[in-house]
Amino acid sequence: MSSLTIKRWLVKPFVFFTLIFILKSFLAWGVIFGDLLSWKSLITEIPFIWALFCLIEAFASKRKLGLYMLVNLLVTAIFFAAIMYFKYYGVIVTYQAAEQVNQVTAVRNSVFSLMDPYYLLIFSDIIIFGIYFFFNKKGRSYKKENINRRSGNSRFSYSLLFAVSLGLCLFNVLPNKASMNEIKKAQEMGLLNYEVYAIFAQDKPELVQASEITQDVINEVKGIDPAAVSPFEGAAKGKNLIIIQLESFQNFLLGLTLDGKEITPNLNSLMKDSLYFPNFYQMVGQGNTSDAEFVVNSSFYIPPKGAATMSYVDKKLPSLPRLLQDSGYQTATFHTNDVEFWNRGELYKALGFENYYDHKFFGDEDTFFFGPSDEVLYRKTADKLKEMDADGKPFYAQVISMSAHHPFTIPEEKYQMKLPERYEGTFVGDYVRSQNYADYAFGQFVNELKASGVWDDSLIMVYGDHMGLPIYSLDHDDKQLMEEIYGHEYEYANMLNIPLIIHEEGSLEPQTLEQVGGEVDIMPTAASLLGVSMDGNIHFGQDLTAQTYNLLPQRYYLPTGSFISSSALLIPGNSFEDNTQYRLAAGGQNPAGTEDEYNRALRLRQLSDSYVTQLPDKAPAAE
Repeated sequence: MSSLTIKRWLVKPFVFFTLIFILKSFLAWGVIFGDLLSWKSLITEIPFIWALFCLIEAFASKRKLGLYMLVNLLVTAIFFAAIMYFKYYGVIVTYQAAEQVNQVTAVRNSVFSLMDPYYLLIFSDIIIFGIYFFFNKKGRSYKKENINRRSGNSRFSYSLLFAVSLGLCLFNVLPNKASMNEIKKAQEMGLLNYEVYAIFAQDKPELVQASEITQDVINEVKGIDPAAVSPFEGAAKGKNLIIIQLESFQNFLLGLTLDGKEITPNLNSLMKDSLYFPNFYQMVGQGNTSDAEFVVNSSFYIPPKGAATMSYVDKKLPSLPRLLQDSGYQTATFHTNDVEFWNRGELYKALGFENYYDHKFFGDEDTFFFGPSDEVLYRKTADKLKEMDADGKPFYAQVISMSAHHPFTIPEEKYQMKLPERYEGTFVGDYVRSQNYADYAFGQFVNELKASGVWDDSLIMVYGDHMGLPIYSLDHDDKQLMEEIYGHEYEYANMLNIPLIIHEEGSLEPQTLEQVGGEVDIMPTAASLLGVSMDGNIHFGQDLTAQTYNLLPQRYYLPTGSFISSSALLIPGNSFEDNTQYRLAAGGQNPAGTEDEYNRALRLRQLSDSYVTQLPDKAPAAE
């Protein structure tokens, strides 16, 4: 074939844009699947592209180049969204993410802080060719010479290629529909095929009748020991309950020193004087912080799709606030952001909180990220808790910190430590410094509660809401720093590991408890310590001070079917058989998650989804 013939073929838009999309597919697959020059991307993505191009060639007689450019823009946008969503959430974006687009926009600085400049290369051809084709004389002549000409057999040829391309797309999709792992499913189907599949897939789970869902059934599936009794049951009876949710706080920070400098001295001090659970794990989904609030206060799992604040807030949820109000408690929640962010106003109604205090209460003093600093949060909250304590009724207060929010670039005047040189300018370094500030502000809160006498009258529970350093968001240097911190490669069990600290003056003997726990367990554990019965209140958590075995189904940040048990973190592949297992964050035995645990974890999710879905709707607000 002569060079002139090759050139003529290359300038044809079908061939030219095919080559462009081969490069874009390589880029997207390199970021998401770690497979930069993947042959699989060619046999999964290109047939989808060809099907679109064939439709243009077969049916468009005019403005053909504009349609090619439009397809180029739309598909490129899908690839770019998939890249950025994966870097932030670690999952494959679908159309359902559009429901939360206003929330994602609010954290756009966090999202785009994860963007390597070379990601923008995916748009470079659109800018260059747009200018060339539409504003350059040679580009306009290209349109006349290569776009509008059509041979007599071209319509038939493109129709035949369309049928072949569509067949290849179906060949990629149909055998992989049953795969449990959404990331593997997208890799086997192709990103573009997966996006279309997600739109049309009817994967509504089968509901279990509410009458069949009892606490005995749940406990049996979970593996609860019915004879186990907590040595601490009722240890904090009649006391206030203060639950403090620390933004993006991971367990490795506790006790960590860098070049001899403690990162969290105040939390370290509390940990040594409390019950401490080092094998405690997040259980959030797309709603992140708001999902943690839901799980902690309801002891249900997050919904199958989307955030709990979008899916479950039309229900009257059995909850910790309602449970404690029935025992004479006041209830309130504190957060410096606007209550409408992540639809929290509706969440708090569904959970039954009597009062919430948001941006209107805390004002605009000392703001960064989404609201006033943790120092303002804790100072004004401490004043309000002192008032509530003086009412003569015990209270339950949840306090949501926020200053250590991704991307962790706190104002310089908030720095409380000097980083080692190797940490300066890194994502891990920014994270450590922001959490050092969060610990500083937390220390002030503790001092204020002690000075007012509220501390001695309260059961204190402190936990992290979710991970701060996702594995898929770290570059090479950050991964090396995490390996330095851990002494081994940073793994998924480490990433999901958050702390739980429980403190009460007088009755709780300080000790480290190695049993596995998750955010779903906070409600029954708090109720046990306060001596409040959970009878008649369906819940999927357990009293961590009584039980030694646990089974925690995971969602969203890990593929469907993933779970954490007392023996392993297990992530299934296309099925249970090709699973990957990790040691728990606190180390210990070799991972040994079983197929029985896998099936029980799936059953627990089904029971939770079924129960919450069939709850009665909450009463509408008065006009």
